[in-house]
Amino acid sequence: MKLTTIGTGTAAPHPTRVGSAHLVAAGTVRLLLDCGSGAVHRMANLGLDWRSITHVALTHFHADHIADLPLLVMGWRWGQLPPRSAPVTIYGPPGTGALLERMAAVYGTWMLAPGFPLTVHDLGPDDVIRLDDTVTLEACPVPHTAESVAYSISEGATRLVYTGDTGENEALGVWARGCTVLLAECSLPDAMAIREHLTPRQAGALAAQARCARLVLTHFYPPVEAVDIEGEVAELYAGSTVCATDGWSIDF
Repeated sequence: MKLTTIGTGTAAPHPTRVGSAHLVAAGTVRLLLDCGSGAVHRMANLGLDWRSITHVALTHFHADHIADLPLLVMGWRWGQLPPRSAPVTIYGPPGTGALLERMAAVYGTWMLAPGFPLTVHDLGPDDVIRLDDTVTLEACPVPHTAESVAYSISEGATRLVYTGDTGENEALGVWARGCTVLLAECSLPDAMAIREHLTPRQAGALAAQARCARLVLTHFYPPVEAVDIEGEVAELYAGSTVCATDGWSIDF
């Protein structure tokens, strides 16, 4: 499995971080986790093959996680020659199908009928989706917005858990237990803590509870970058920690 952090930023404009987006390559699957503002052009800038994405999974409906989805669909249809013909499936929490219908009402019917097979699937908390013969996708509700979910992607004994945006959540730590990589948000310093996001210490506590082999942090608002993120995480989590940047990648 390979993880590439395409966008490690937030709703705050940032000179080097675009909105949330992460690419997972496993088996025949090329799964895009979120598609926030700036993500599509960032993929081109990084030399990533946005054309070969097979699946998209949205964690929730804030603009810094979905804003570039219409641009990605448009790019598949009109931004390459010949136009895309391979199918794509878009997953998300309940309400994702309705979200795409609203996008189609704004941007045009091509959002749902782009000239290639496009399927939209709302995931329930007990669904286990087989993306190919070896890769599965599952979702877990998390406290951020009413619809927010985290994702687990498994290939054999290898497992990636992506928190999306979340506040503190003991159930998430239990659900993520034993994962190979925990890709966790790390939005704000302690002095600006709110219940909808994690601080470095809270991310460290989550990683310790999950007993993950490696912690990868993302979704940084500018104020959190002024503190010793890795040092604060290490107060609670003794494992390997990485503060990801746009274009960082790991094979595991």
